[in-house]
Amino acid sequence: MIFPNNFTWGASTSAYQIEGAWNEDGKGPSIWDMFSRQPGRVWEGHSGKVACDHYHRYKEDVALMAEIGLKAYRFSFSWTRLIPDGNGTPNKAGLEFYDRLINALLERKIEPWATLFHWDFPLALFLRGGWLNPDSSKWFARYVSIVIEHFSDRISHWVTFNDPQCVIGLGHQTGEYAPGLRLDLPEALLAYHNCLLAHGRAVEAIRSKAKLKPLVGWSSSGVLCYPDSDTPEDIKAARQITLSVFPGTVWNNCWLGDAVVFGHYPEEGLKVYGSAVPNYPASDFKIIHQPVDFYGCNIFLATRIKADANGNPVEVHLPAGYPDTHHLWKQTPEVLYWGPKFLSENYKLPIIVTENGMSNCDAVGLDGRVHDPGRIEFMTRYLLQLRRAIRNGVDVRGYFTWSLMDCFEWVEGYKHRFGLIHVDYETQKRTPKDSAYWYKEVISSNGSSLDKYTDGGEPPQPYIVSETIRYINNHRNTSFNIKDIAQHLRCHPDFLSRKFKKHTGMELSFHIRKNRVEYAKELLTNPKTLIDEVAEQSGFTDRAHLTKVFRRITGQTPGQYQRQFRVSENKEAPAPLIKISNPRSRHA
Repeated sequence: MIFPNNFTWGASTSAYQIEGAWNEDGKGPSIWDMFSRQPGRVWEGHSGKVACDHYHRYKEDVALMAEIGLKAYRFSFSWTRLIPDGNGTPNKAGLEFYDRLINALLERKIEPWATLFHWDFPLALFLRGGWLNPDSSKWFARYVSIVIEHFSDRISHWVTFNDPQCVIGLGHQTGEYAPGLRLDLPEALLAYHNCLLAHGRAVEAIRSKAKLKPLVGWSSSGVLCYPDSDTPEDIKAARQITLSVFPGTVWNNCWLGDAVVFGHYPEEGLKVYGSAVPNYPASDFKIIHQPVDFYGCNIFLATRIKADANGNPVEVHLPAGYPDTHHLWKQTPEVLYWGPKFLSENYKLPIIVTENGMSNCDAVGLDGRVHDPGRIEFMTRYLLQLRRAIRNGVDVRGYFTWSLMDCFEWVEGYKHRFGLIHVDYETQKRTPKDSAYWYKEVISSNGSSLDKYTDGGEPPQPYIVSETIRYINNHRNTSFNIKDIAQHLRCHPDFLSRKFKKHTGMELSFHIRKNRVEYAKELLTNPKTLIDEVAEQSGFTDRAHLTKVFRRITGQTPGQYQRQFRVSENKEAPAPLIKISNPRSRHA
């Protein structure tokens, strides 16, 4: 199977964007209630006061999820519906609402995936300093503990934060999103540090108190890039930007990812941010660095990158007329291959695509249906790239489209429609779009229905072959042989070799050597790296072994290949010619 048998097919929403009932049954105000009432903040003065009225219509919405065939539903808890002032007495009515929602999902055999924070910070706690308050992570941990106490007997999948880069970058740096602050970098990084502490304390609370065995991760957004070509130089350039930290902005992957996965801030980030980095005790990373089970990522678009003559990354500007969505986000399906690939290789964690989708100009037609062929085309192209990533060994475990239904899109109000289900905000009538029924077919076929959109369909790749490719990609910096892979897969080495050649047309031993040489080429682009170190890091027995195989495959020795990347010691390489901006920003 191209998609694993246990692959999770789902859709995502968030509380403030769909629930409405903003002040009913004891719910307290959030920063988005405050922000939305300020003139000029949200398009045409819209707000989430009513939104999709999901609070009253959840039964109908769960029935539609079942009709679509969703295997999982990612929703978020409203912090202020559960604890009106953010840190006081839990609200019984709020607890009962989520009880009813979760039970309705389970009755329909839809797995609940719970997000603990999707931007709607309690207003009462914001007035006490919000994420700048040193106690903010403890407030969050208490809220999470209440959630776990009440709901972890039925929920096993947990997402701590959604888009922390947006929470800080747009909410605390540019001021475009709630709470609308325009902080300098030192204060923004302090708020970010407190968010990371909150994540760590949340994971501690989940693992210590959950009643079902938990699977925990987060849902991140950041800079994602794809190479202009499949040359090692362009791939290296795209990977470099994807994993870089840039001055003056928190819009990157590694400040969050390295802190959580590796237990420290990235060295490059410490240099780039310099004195703006907040002072913190080393013990903070004992809290932040908690084991996580998956790397969740919200993926919509990417920047196209190539290497210039000196090997430096430069942006490839897309031509006039290149496909956009209604949101004016470029349609770059390649990102669903390269984004998971780069993140998986760097962090060695299973990938969950927690959001992917497009804004469109959808309307109910004269026939009473909503025809959205543009969305079907968009999702097809993106999912084919995700399938390609899985086929090439990237460990992707799930895909959630954004979003289940049209909803309040933050500062864009109700301008954009991302949903599989059309919502008439005046009557609250729901109409599944053509894309909903298309997605139902994808889910029921576990992705095999995508074959009709390829040239005759791609031949199915057996699990044993895709898992072999995954093993090689994940162990390319270690020394292993075919027997080691066969032992991992519990099969005979000869059987594995025959199966691999039959379905790839390539000898397995040659594929291993070729993969190691490609990795060695990446390492050799650093002119200061010693060839002996390259041999060790790319899994060769010694320098002579590397040289022999390298010359046979590339026609060059490692030294000859590395020479092209050497520059004068007195000449500094120019900085990447990339302008980094947040794709969710109106000004991106």
